[in-house]
Amino acid sequence: MEPGSAGPTRAAPADGLTPTALLDRYRAARERRGVWESHWQECYDHALPNAQAFRGAGTPGERRGDRLFDGTAPDAVEQLAASLLAQLTPPWSRWFGFQPGPALSDEERDRVAPMLDRAAGIVQAHFDRSNFAVEIHQAFLDLVAVGTACLLMEEAAPGAPSSLRFTAVPLAEAVLEEGPEGRLDGTFRRSEATLAQIERRFPGAEIPDALRRHAESAPDSRFPLVEAVLPEGIGYRWAVVLDSGLAEPGWLARGRFHQSPFISFRWLKAPGEAYGRSPVMKALPDIKTANKVVELVLKNASVAVTGIWQADDDGVINPATIRLVPGTIIPKAVGSAGLTPLANPGRFDVSQLVLDDLRARIRHALLVDRLAPLHEARMTATEVLERSGEMARLLGATYGRLQAEMLTPLLMRAVSILRRRGEIPDFAVDGRLVELQHRSPLAQAQAQRDVQATLQWLDTAQRLGPEALATVDAAATARWLGEAFGVPAKLVRAEPLPPEMPAPEMPPPDLPPEEAAHG
Repeated sequence: MEPGSAGPTRAAPADGLTPTALLDRYRAARERRGVWESHWQECYDHALPNAQAFRGAGTPGERRGDRLFDGTAPDAVEQLAASLLAQLTPPWSRWFGFQPGPALSDEERDRVAPMLDRAAGIVQAHFDRSNFAVEIHQAFLDLVAVGTACLLMEEAAPGAPSSLRFTAVPLAEAVLEEGPEGRLDGTFRRSEATLAQIERRFPGAEIPDALRRHAESAPDSRFPLVEAVLPEGIGYRWAVVLDSGLAEPGWLARGRFHQSPFISFRWLKAPGEAYGRSPVMKALPDIKTANKVVELVLKNASVAVTGIWQADDDGVINPATIRLVPGTIIPKAVGSAGLTPLANPGRFDVSQLVLDDLRARIRHALLVDRLAPLHEARMTATEVLERSGEMARLLGATYGRLQAEMLTPLLMRAVSILRRRGEIPDFAVDGRLVELQHRSPLAQAQAQRDVQATLQWLDTAQRLGPEALATVDAAATARWLGEAFGVPAKLVRAEPLPPEMPAPEMPPPDLPPEEAAHG
């Protein structure tokens, strides 16, 4: 973790909290989470088999899809996660911006806007150079599969390509607490590390002698660590406890954060529950049924290929030695019936009809049929607008929650880290002096209908004549359209030019010689 205002200060809080008390709180929170684990594991088994399991740590590289026979749900989960990445945080594309707030005058807006636009470009560049796209995609996979995801945002070491470093925390390691404001602002993370890793991450920490002796005899031994980030006042308390079992639990580090480095977010939330619910949970009955139908179809196909046979027990035919391969000669007694095939009772046409219906419902529940890529290369403006409106309607509620629980805390912490390192000017995104502007494709899609209504109003006013057109404030309308379209604030003048100053003329475009010759 990084030191400073964006990271934890190393001063130990004098509140009397002991390592044992912190572990007791962690175990109580984990016990409350226990009712979810079997449900999450079932979702992982059928929709995201490569995720870290809740039953045991597992082995890296092991096969985890042996119980999976139908690949519709895993494919739909990956497509929906990819759609969230493209619609919310598209890589190498500006999906947010900073603009002057309503408390600034027009002259201050014109002066501050270029600086804010440059700062947004710097923050975006740090996101693009970091591992953000890789880790947020993994978090989106957890979000779609089990409804809750956790992303760890840390400050990278000096000299790294980006000042930001991200880690998608598996839900098997994270235990979350919901605060009084309804946000997941309390986080426990249990991990394991060797003694060398502990000393490298926490230099100067007190290590029990029993643990050192154990590590000398078994250098690869891993010891449990419990890291906690809990809200306290206007900040967050950070503490790491070594729970080795070889000695009394002890502190490895303690401090405070201004913003929590753990960013937890949910797909949707049922009243009275802390963890989120996912579209996979809604489609789980169909997913399990389709998986069973495919398993039965494969068994039926195996029977249809190899057949089921019966033979008279005449002492000549030994079923244990019979192999049904081409060219095999099976001896039989004279006058016996030998091997007789049984009729196959299965009907593949009925099972295929059932399976097609199940797969269609799974794709519909996971929005694959409605967020699929375009197959038509040419679409009219009305068709594009209707598709954008449909996307905003489907993901509107989820986007609102993700904007509040993921995007805003993510950008607030990035600004805090980069501001402390001196890479961007010292400003606060408080909604009064500086506002956060979301420019993702989904955010722009939600503004398309307002833009369309405004343009229709302007067209109607123009048709009504000069008196109606005189009611239009052209400068204010242009500024509003610029904000709706996500135009950089430095390109929009807040204060119009005085009447005595003529507006600057745009230079004519450079024409090719053949077009210039024809006027």
